[in-house]
Amino acid sequence: MPKSPVLKVLPWVVTPALVILLIVAWQVYVTAFDVNPFVFPPPLAVGEAFVVLLGDGATWAEVGVTVTEVVVGFVIAVVLGIVVGVVLGKLPWLEVSIRPLIVVAQVAPKVAFIPLFVIWFGFGLTSKIVLAALLAFFPVMLNVLLGVRSVEQGQREVMRSLSASRTQTFTQLEVRSLQPYLFAGMEVAIVLATIGAIVGEYLGGSDGLGAMVVSAMNSLDAARTFALILLLSLIGLVLYLIVNEAKRFFIPWHESVYGLRDSAM
Repeated sequence: MPKSPVLKVLPWVVTPALVILLIVAWQVYVTAFDVNPFVFPPPLAVGEAFVVLLGDGATWAEVGVTVTEVVVGFVIAVVLGIVVGVVLGKLPWLEVSIRPLIVVAQVAPKVAFIPLFVIWFGFGLTSKIVLAALLAFFPVMLNVLLGVRSVEQGQREVMRSLSASRTQTFTQLEVRSLQPYLFAGMEVAIVLATIGAIVGEYLGGSDGLGAMVVSAMNSLDAARTFALILLLSLIGLVLYLIVNEAKRFFIPWHESVYGLRDSAM
């Protein structure tokens, strides 16, 4: 059922309004309480620093480094997550056997591995890619596993009644069933991959936007620090939207996609 015109334009009104309200509240706070700009800069100072960042060619070189780390780590995590998730989903006895190891690896503080990654892989891109892949792997793997297990026995029996081979059952039934779970995991994974790459740059790198944030903090340049955080947030948002659009393209038939589409109509 088509939505009313009010609901159609509502997201385009509410979101900008909330952003403007936040900026106004920010400006009122720093003005009313005479906050030191070296501690909490006003929005205008952050905006000016952001414009300077965008006009600096060196910034875009560092953006390329960070995006490369995130994307490569994310792709590795997706490939490994699909393979491991499918295997564990098809072999319940194996999943039960290694479940304690999975839980331990999931709850272990990933930041604690950064010194080891630096020792093993150096200060370059590799250590950040590994950390990004490690953080992004588990959401993909667990969602794929759940997707494989979500196929009902009755659906399998229908495929058997149609004389479908195991390969046909997997490609036409199981793959289709696990796709929504896969993209749900990927949406979480791209966020975690971004966090992993940036944290790796914070603690063990000299390149990338994370290293630029550390440099700005050490220089006590709060406006530049806020501007870099804003840039990182926008990059993460763009990467998330790309994954979300990929979901719309590959599974337009799923409720999570056409439901959102209908809400925008």
